[in-house]
Amino acid sequence: MGKKIPLRQCVGCGEMKSKKEMMRVLKTAQGPIVLDATGKKNGRGAYLCLSEECLKKARKNKGLERSFKMSIPEEVYESLKKEFEELESR
Repeated sequence: MGKKIPLRQCVGCGEMKSKKEMMRVLKTAQGPIVLDATGKKNGRGAYLCLSEECLKKARKNKGLERSFKMSIPEEVYESLKKEFEELESR
């Protein structure tokens, strides 16, 4: 019996993947929405595949809005996109 791998659903494409393959987007108590690369910070998390494509889909289908039950300003998507690009270039 192997250890059960926690699966999370991407708010962009809706696919289920293991947490390790995904990026956690975090809404903190203070309000800012950030990428949580460690996956350990406190707050409400939503998961995205590690592709900019899924970020675009989540933006289009309002996946993050649904997860966090709030409207998400354009700047947040822009900063998430920048963070994604930085991660991809590493």
